[in-house]
Amino acid sequence: MLAVDFCTFCADCCSLGEGTHARNSLKLLALSSLNRTFVPMNQSSSIQALQQQRLLLQLEYYAEKEAFRKQTEQTGMMRKVKRGDAWYPLRVGKSFYNSLNQLTIEVFRTADTDIEHNFEFGRAVVFFRTTGDKMKVQSLRYFSFTATVSYVEGDRMVLTVPDSAPLIDLQSSETPVGCQLSFDETSYRAMFDALDRVIKARENRMAYLRDLFYTHQKAERFSFGPMRFPWLNNTQEQAVNEVLCAKDVAVVHGPPGTGKTTTLVEAINEALMREPQVLVCAQSNMAVDWISEKLVDRGINVLRIGNPTRVNDKMLSFTYERRFEAHPDYTTLWSIRKAIRELRSQRKRGSESYYQKMDRLKSRATEIEIRIQSELFGEARVVASTLVGADNRLLQGRKFGTLFIDEAAQALEAACWIPIRRVSRVVFAGDHCQLPPTVKSVAALKAGLGKTLMERIVENKPEVVTLLRVQYRMNEQIMRFSSDWFYGGMVESAPQIKYRGILDYDNPMMWIDSSELPELAESSYKVPKEEFVASTFGRINRGEAEQTLRVLEDYFTKIGKQRILDERIDVGIISPYRAQVQYLRHLIKKHPFFKPYRSLISVNTVDGFQGQERDVILISLVRSNEEGQIGFLRDLRRMNVAITRARMKLIILGDVETLTQHPFYKRLYDYVEHIKSDML
Repeated sequence: MLAVDFCTFCADCCSLGEGTHARNSLKLLALSSLNRTFVPMNQSSSIQALQQQRLLLQLEYYAEKEAFRKQTEQTGMMRKVKRGDAWYPLRVGKSFYNSLNQLTIEVFRTADTDIEHNFEFGRAVVFFRTTGDKMKVQSLRYFSFTATVSYVEGDRMVLTVPDSAPLIDLQSSETPVGCQLSFDETSYRAMFDALDRVIKARENRMAYLRDLFYTHQKAERFSFGPMRFPWLNNTQEQAVNEVLCAKDVAVVHGPPGTGKTTTLVEAINEALMREPQVLVCAQSNMAVDWISEKLVDRGINVLRIGNPTRVNDKMLSFTYERRFEAHPDYTTLWSIRKAIRELRSQRKRGSESYYQKMDRLKSRATEIEIRIQSELFGEARVVASTLVGADNRLLQGRKFGTLFIDEAAQALEAACWIPIRRVSRVVFAGDHCQLPPTVKSVAALKAGLGKTLMERIVENKPEVVTLLRVQYRMNEQIMRFSSDWFYGGMVESAPQIKYRGILDYDNPMMWIDSSELPELAESSYKVPKEEFVASTFGRINRGEAEQTLRVLEDYFTKIGKQRILDERIDVGIISPYRAQVQYLRHLIKKHPFFKPYRSLISVNTVDGFQGQERDVILISLVRSNEEGQIGFLRDLRRMNVAITRARMKLIILGDVETLTQHPFYKRLYDYVEHIKSDML
């Protein structure tokens, strides 16, 4: 039986305002149902397991909705801005209709432009106006409509809004205007709908895949002979062949730097030799952009549903909206839509000719739109979207032979079922030893919501999993710790990068104890300690941040300015805590030494560096306290991501006494010290 902590759950989800008792009763009933029905997987049916997933997703839904309510009612505006959840104040730009005939409005962020924000395509947004001045907001008044992010480019954002939205009030407001992220019902609706469909499925392909994924039943295979790919290594070649032979499911397990994307692109290309079209999805827009760009570079026609995170001509060129606008018939369609809007504005009540004209124009517009859409999908070899984006109306009624899910280990199971219902077989690619899905409800996380469909299949069907074993990113000594701890020592370095480094006889890994910093004798932060900063609602260690930049300055001095600029030696500074990231960015911005190198230095959270790599990585771990509390640094998968971003040099800054009370950090510290002693 699964024990669920009711106290944790209540603290997570209670106080829902009006209807509190009814909703809490529903949640407690859900939890009691979980306690009654959770049984070992080999005893429960696939339908029972999915019903449990649905209950857990409901808990997550309530938790996120409650978190948003508290944020809206209790969190100060400037804290929302600092956390990247709001833009305030805004400059409101022009409104216009986009190529899909949606009313849109552009807004510009005019302050705090160096803060990393959380706005991205598809997120729901609400506008508000304020009373009081910018620094001391007295009250907020929310507009009565919800907008959706179309795309973000720097400090400019384009939002789609309902046709009935009072944009004149927004554009002419005399008081300061802002926008903040809203609770997004759309994603949850799509996930609940997908779970309901797969639970109800009977005697069809989706029902077969559902029962297959939740049991130890052997997945079926095609009997193709293996193909040779001389440009791939042995495990990459094996992975592509396993994908081609899989009739039901295959998993490509790609540890950091092992060429997962290269392998996936090759597998997609080979699949397209046998199928007219495939569906490619990922959890995040950034991951979809990355795989789409690689496919386009390979010469494959990609149709991107949804707008890319990085807005540039190359990325926009394969989006549905840009292709739609470029179609020869689009000019005619736009003229008809414009005539419809003008006719509505000049409408005469009771006029029979009005309805006749409107019907003719609408029929003609629909005919052209369907024709353009049909041609675009007919030309595309790959249709790409996020998992939730696969619920887009453009994909209604469309079926695909194969679905490729990249970064599958970061996706909730419910999200994966959204595109699975459109396909015959599924290929998962990712690494469940790196970033997990984001789950806000502690109760749902403990009860298993964080377990992904890819993990489930890896456990139930190890025979369909191919581990990529040769990495091409890191110096051997940087890679070795990750390989031993997370991958059973099975990952090896390619010979050409095994000894890569920047300086001769350089130590590729260092751990600097931030509790013993003689360089900070003149600083006001002589003994670096963590602080909880109320304005950013996060943890920060100012002394450690200062030392991080001193260490980087010393290392740059050893390398030499000209070499850094000529060879474009890039640096990533990582911290698990967003408040520390913002403070480090502030220090770099005001430090004159780093002015020539600012384009080469990136500062971000662990999540922000997922999928990226740098020549030099510095990690500021922040935590420093007498109790040995390390918070979510216990999530070792995030540390795996952090330490494996470095190609040639990894520098860790952290309080040894605090961190080494945890066995992982104790072993990591001992490993770094062993390398240090070998270098002497």
